[in-house]
Amino acid sequence: MTQDKQIHIISHTHWDREWYLPYEKHHMQLIDLMDTLLETLKTKPGYKSFHLDGQTIILDDYLQVRPEKREELEQAIQKGQIHIGPWYILQDEFLTSSESNVRNLQYGMKDSKQWGNIAKVGYFPDSFGNIGQAPQLMSQAGINNAVFGRGVKPTGFNNKVIESDSFESPYSEMYWQAPDGSKVYGILFANWYCNGNEVPVDEKQASAYWESHFAALEKYAASPHMLMMNGCDHQPIQTDLPEAIQTAEKLYPEVTFKHSNFNDYVADLVKTLPDDLKTVEGELRSQQTDGWGTLVNTASSRVYLKQMNRTGETLLAKVAEPLETFAHMLGEPYNHHKLEYAWKKLMQNHPHDSICGCSVDEVHRNMVTRFSDSRHVTETLIDASLTAITAHVDTTCFENEHALPFVVYNTSGYERTGVLSVTLDVKREYFADGVNKEALKAFDLGAMKLVDHSGQAFAFSMEDLGIHFDYDLPNDRFRQPYMARRVKVTFEAKGVSALGYKTFALVPADNVDGAVESASLVPAKYQMANDHLHVQIEGNGSLTVSDKKTGRTFEQLGVYEDTGDIGNEYMYKKPDGEVPLTTKDLPANIELVEDTSYRATYVITHEWALPESADDLLEKEQQELVGFNVRKAGRSEKTVPFTITTRVSLEKHGKGVQVEASFNNQAKDHRLRALFPTGIETDHHKADSIFEVVERPNKPSEEWTNPDNSQHQQDFVSVGNDEAGLTVANYGLNEYEVLRDAHNTIAVTLHRSVGEMGDWGYFPTPEAQCLGEQTVSYAIYPYGGDANESYQQAYQYQVPLSVSQASIHEGTLAPAGSFIKWEGDTLAFSSLKVSQLSGDVLLRWFNLNSEAEELKLKISGKGKAYKSNIIEENIGDLNIDSEHNATLPVRGHEIVTVGFKN
Repeated sequence: MTQDKQIHIISHTHWDREWYLPYEKHHMQLIDLMDTLLETLKTKPGYKSFHLDGQTIILDDYLQVRPEKREELEQAIQKGQIHIGPWYILQDEFLTSSESNVRNLQYGMKDSKQWGNIAKVGYFPDSFGNIGQAPQLMSQAGINNAVFGRGVKPTGFNNKVIESDSFESPYSEMYWQAPDGSKVYGILFANWYCNGNEVPVDEKQASAYWESHFAALEKYAASPHMLMMNGCDHQPIQTDLPEAIQTAEKLYPEVTFKHSNFNDYVADLVKTLPDDLKTVEGELRSQQTDGWGTLVNTASSRVYLKQMNRTGETLLAKVAEPLETFAHMLGEPYNHHKLEYAWKKLMQNHPHDSICGCSVDEVHRNMVTRFSDSRHVTETLIDASLTAITAHVDTTCFENEHALPFVVYNTSGYERTGVLSVTLDVKREYFADGVNKEALKAFDLGAMKLVDHSGQAFAFSMEDLGIHFDYDLPNDRFRQPYMARRVKVTFEAKGVSALGYKTFALVPADNVDGAVESASLVPAKYQMANDHLHVQIEGNGSLTVSDKKTGRTFEQLGVYEDTGDIGNEYMYKKPDGEVPLTTKDLPANIELVEDTSYRATYVITHEWALPESADDLLEKEQQELVGFNVRKAGRSEKTVPFTITTRVSLEKHGKGVQVEASFNNQAKDHRLRALFPTGIETDHHKADSIFEVVERPNKPSEEWTNPDNSQHQQDFVSVGNDEAGLTVANYGLNEYEVLRDAHNTIAVTLHRSVGEMGDWGYFPTPEAQCLGEQTVSYAIYPYGGDANESYQQAYQYQVPLSVSQASIHEGTLAPAGSFIKWEGDTLAFSSLKVSQLSGDVLLRWFNLNSEAEELKLKISGKGKAYKSNIIEENIGDLNIDSEHNATLPVRGHEIVTVGFKN
């Protein structure tokens, strides 16, 4: 060792809030750890610093039990003894949405600033792969680095780092570049985040310890400033670290040992990095490894959690926040604190061991409650916003006193046409005025027609729901219960403006002139067709879908495949030599259940049988901790019935086929997928990820030995070339694979059943078998050479149209309109909200393509608009013309945010 070597020892604990123990058991350990930390900082002047795992929620967790420690904590943070942030929680990057990743950073940085200090470190210690846009997110947040443990070098279970010379950088330090060109310093935990754990005080032990650690550090270090992480998962604090450092200084006087922190370490590091640092680009998913340690199959562990999360994220970012913004633009207060509460409740399910579904059963039971809690808050905010906005919509265009107006809201960011069902109260009687239930039941609904604000009539179906109990909760008086006669109306709402609304009404039929189009979408038996697509349902239940624009036909879409799974919550493992079971040769029962001019629907039923579980060897191998990738268990010879009921729908103006599959799973240890042979010649594909549609190769690297090449997705996966393509959108189905077959088949995982957590011990998880009723949904979008339209359809597929029943009243808003208008062919809309910092309206997009695009924006307000970053700071004013139009150039793959004064 030479004189200029400096060892930065950063004390920390990686705190999984819940994992192999339920939350409260880990919580009690946390209380003890924090008590010890504060006492050590108070009584040992030589103990300088502690990194609190990059997540501010730890402070909240501690103060739940120790509220009297707030002032002491605050002083330690402000003195720089405890380093916090920038995140609220340490999320799984791939399994939480783009806006969830941003809210996590926004709330974490907000909390950190309120505490009085922040660690300016992009901290990703144990993410199961790292998203490609992380460098851009960090750069926009004013952070010049990212520190991570996975994605570049092979890392397996129990924090085991696998020695390999075939990873992307020769150094543990590198540049990491996002698709838009943003670049940060990348710092890899080459020897993991416990490489400085339990430093000995005894000189003999310390000598052996440091000799081995010096060699490991120097093997990958690009700088004389080298990092040692003093801690590990739930690691108790090393209270004698000052004495251990004194021992090291005595043994190695030529080396500087510093009890450090990330702010100081990064500042020293970047001054001494060599000129030959390698740049790694885009997402880091351990592509250059054998594929057995990626932990990617957490994307399909406990699918029900992913579906609940998709609902929670969508309702918050794509419905509640836009509606709150619309209401705010009309003068209503924006509910910052309630939204933050809902977001934080949701994000408490986003740590990797939580959302990944790779913990013990008790953890995931608690997650279901949190998802419900967050959703209940969000739904309350949505209802209030809809009521407030609808009160401003002028409905006097419906002149008949018996008209039943309602307003359809489109918060997706794209003009929408789609089928929806609306529940309307035809007549109400309040308890305070007396209720005649028999009269309500006998109330004559009469002949009705459905029209929009211009008088155009629409085909619809109406179901009489009878009478129902409900109640109002006025702000100024006691609750008001009532009974209502209700109907459900189903129709296709056409041309609802992006970030806008459109008013419809049920009116007496004698008030409407003109016929309503009634042509069927069923041209022949087992077929559906509209102007865009023709769908044939084959005898085995698969779909043959023809794109009328391109003339391309896709066959055998939606065949089901089932294989055994002898892996665990982290990783899938098919039994050696097993031949997958499929429904390709299984006759299906096909029934037409809906035949209207706006939608056709078939129900396809497969009566299947699957092995009831793995054979008896699996439990023995699990208990004996046999590595999942070398297990020899097979599938049981005994079978159980497995019935799949699939609803396939085509809407009149739909550009895709919508599919919903339901099944009662009583089989264990297996994986179910839907297959989509594309027949398209290409060596790569696209998948929706965090603020990008990422291109990935169909075949893995030469080092890859895992037969399975599953990948993460957010909203869709797409295989295409310059002539044609196929996009498969999903709702909460985060795992797919493009098979290495002759057809470039897309395989989307619908369900996975396993019986153990995996990782560093034997933790049985019988509830991870996911027995019982399951429902999954996806949509199929063929396209021509330009895939962007199919991507936009896939984004819309996630977001429900919102509806509010109205009275007939005057209002300041026209019966149809848009609050904000924008254009940009290759831009994907991401969010609309109000900044808590400035009170300004903020919109966000990202560029799908590598070429620059121009954003055109028409806004209302006070005429001032500006470009912002993801932490909602003004980084440059925009020119606004007299018509309230603004334009902004957007770099390829740039995440762009625009703010304006309302």
